[in-house]
Amino acid sequence: MNAQETPDRDVFEYALLRVVPRVERGETMNAGVVVYCRARSAVLARTHLDEERLRALDPEADVAGVRAALRAAERVCGGGEEAGQAAQDGPGRRFRWLVAPRSTVVQPGPVHTGLTADPEGEAERLLDLLVR
Repeated sequence: MNAQETPDRDVFEYALLRVVPRVERGETMNAGVVVYCRARSAVLARTHLDEERLRALDPEADVAGVRAALRAAERVCGGGEEAGQAAQDGPGRRFRWLVAPRSTVVQPGPVHTGLTADPEGEAERLLDLLVR
């Protein structure tokens, strides 16, 4: 039986959200995960900012700005009016927008894939495993 024949699990994609407080130093820390499951029309973001760790990388980091960027990713995943320009986009387009490379303090990592029966549970599992 191959992955597409597995009735209780669907393919999902995910990317980490990384904080890059000082681009010139190249240091990053994981602060969230974005999960997309096309079969279940789900796009989810879970975030956790370790302020102490962020300040260890950059004592002058804009913590409020980083938190705002992480909240924005969560709002884009939720869709609707809170998603801003992405409000009318479907889950796939919102995920692709979030994982597109950008040169801001919060940047997406590479996209990875897996199988899941529970996209929301997967988002929590990945947050615990890769961020917290």
